[in-house]
Amino acid sequence: MLIGVDWGGTKIEIVAMEADGTELLRERELTPRGDYEGCLRMVQELVERIEVTMGRSGPVGIGIPGSIDPISGRGKGGSSTWINGMPIVEDLHRVLRRPLRIQNDADCFAASEARDGAGKEYRVVFGVILASGAGAGIAIDQVAHHGPNNSAGDWGHSPLPYPTENEIPGDECYCGKRGCLETWVSGYSFVRDYEKGGGSRGLAPADIAKRMRQGEVLAIEAWDRYVDRVGRGLSVVVNALDPDVFVLGGGMSNISELQQVLPEAIKRWTFSPVFVTPVVPSHHGDSSGVRGAAWLWQE
Repeated sequence: MLIGVDWGGTKIEIVAMEADGTELLRERELTPRGDYEGCLRMVQELVERIEVTMGRSGPVGIGIPGSIDPISGRGKGGSSTWINGMPIVEDLHRVLRRPLRIQNDADCFAASEARDGAGKEYRVVFGVILASGAGAGIAIDQVAHHGPNNSAGDWGHSPLPYPTENEIPGDECYCGKRGCLETWVSGYSFVRDYEKGGGSRGLAPADIAKRMRQGEVLAIEAWDRYVDRVGRGLSVVVNALDPDVFVLGGGMSNISELQQVLPEAIKRWTFSPVFVTPVVPSHHGDSSGVRGAAWLWQE
């Protein structure tokens, strides 16, 4: 039995799987936001609970909302900022008392979709997560690629390409810089841009998308700006990596129009006049990352 944990910014999810990917049990709890020790306890409780329920134990893989500093072993680059600078590897070993494999949650997402999801027919998979934040992972031959700095796929913290005059310098990002893609293409950013354009306040992205379909001008304008910005962001990925497929995850990917319009939006900005890369929704949805965490023990 393989055990995967997805320590996300809004939920902590666990899955027990057989080696062939058959799911045995899945549970999730709300993330104790801002409470580092509370998150550690939640991970510990979920692992203990699933092993008691199944009457079996197994190796644990964990996806975290950030990455591990390859020198210090501490958390870095986490959208859940309370993990940054913390000895997360040491602490997870302390509470779970067993060998662990730990990776960035977007890397787990990409590896999951590459292994038995929407990217399984492709060698180089770029998994894009457009949720409360914006991140990405790269999988090559079904294994996540990290790089020597453990930073591969940190797409959300590159600047918005080809900014217009009114997009400069951009909003401050939690990482300390301004104008990061995350501040333009997350679900939160879509909502904020709609509100700044004069739209109703307090709506969810799905609500704005519904208004867009109904012909509301402000929603259509916000959607067009959003698609163009995602297209610009992914165009530089094509220029630098040219992956075999883009797999979309996160809440914004649930807006079905996105994968339909993105290819043209990307092509508009790529250096090459040819853009034939498939842009597809994830197969496993918002549970893909937890499956990728479990797969860490079969890499």
